[in-house]
Amino acid sequence: MIYLDNAATSFPKPEGVYTALDHFARHTLANPGRAGHKMALAAEHTLDDARHRLNRFFSGVRPDRWVFTLNCTDALNMAFKGVLNDGDHVITTDLEHNSVSRPLVAMAEAGRITLTRIASDGGGTVDPAAIQAAFTPKTRLVAVTHASNVLGTVQPIAEIGKLVRARDALYLVDAAQTAGVIPIDVQAECIDLLAFPGHKSLFGPTGTGALYVGLRAAVRPWREGGTGGDSSSPLQPKEFPYYLEGGTPNVLGVAGLVAGLNFVEERGPAAILHHEIELCDRLRGALGEMSGFEVFGHGDPKRRVGTVSFRCEVMPASDLGAILDQSFDIAIRPGLHCAPYIHKAVGSYPDGLARVSPGPFSTTAEIDTLIEALKEVTGGI
Repeated sequence: MIYLDNAATSFPKPEGVYTALDHFARHTLANPGRAGHKMALAAEHTLDDARHRLNRFFSGVRPDRWVFTLNCTDALNMAFKGVLNDGDHVITTDLEHNSVSRPLVAMAEAGRITLTRIASDGGGTVDPAAIQAAFTPKTRLVAVTHASNVLGTVQPIAEIGKLVRARDALYLVDAAQTAGVIPIDVQAECIDLLAFPGHKSLFGPTGTGALYVGLRAAVRPWREGGTGGDSSSPLQPKEFPYYLEGGTPNVLGVAGLVAGLNFVEERGPAAILHHEIELCDRLRGALGEMSGFEVFGHGDPKRRVGTVSFRCEVMPASDLGAILDQSFDIAIRPGLHCAPYIHKAVGSYPDGLARVSPGPFSTTAEIDTLIEALKEVTGGI
């Protein structure tokens, strides 16, 4: 199988991730913080070490503000439902994944918040001035994706963060497509809430993610239960990160996430991104020379991540994806990519687009095989 769906989840994982998961599962898989024996203490140390690593990698204010979650969706729901109050106004964009859009739309339709969605330009970039103009006296939160999972466009999060901070609102960044390939400094970029998965460009296993909670953000817990400490309290203990981490955490997954972070730091985010962009540009160039294909998003490699979305005139994306899978053993992602608003904006709704997203282990030969397969499927039009 030629796997080109890394925007959904990275595959394969670095060998060190598989090794770490196997070793931890065999030797250290106890319940962290729930007992004083050696295995439990070792499991707790794994979590503490991971928080320190993430805090350093993203330049956080301190390690205890990194809360482990099930995935990026879990982190986003925790943020929205933890900081928003009845009557608040929220600003977001048409680039957002349903993990951002659906919780906010549900709260808006329930009459709890009001919601403004800013349109991106034709290339898929949001103008910070448009966000500035959308502020009202009740604006509580601005929620922006760092990079579109459809178009790959990277947003000016630092510029947006400064204007949000100047208006004393909270700023949430969804880093699902960027954490691990584009540097993020939560303090310098005025990010109050950073949500990301562990299983994409950080190369951890599925079932991992985190929410960074800056000191300006007061987040109510939406999952309450055991924390391994202060068992006598009738309410969730206020101490971070346990305040937001009720229940047994996925400590095995976190061990794999740390191994993935090791790979990222050893190879370097810039080198990983450069490799993926080179492969995308090779595909974009070939599609530009073939009639019957339309590529979406701007072409500037400095303003996007390793994702290419395109439309084929002779067949819908779903059919193209199925043929590539069944006849050529090539895995891509057709459809709406859980981001219907941007598909409506660019005119690819409801069929969607075919999305190709290489990873650090993808090769030039695999991209060339995809290009030849596309030519064969479409009859060389």
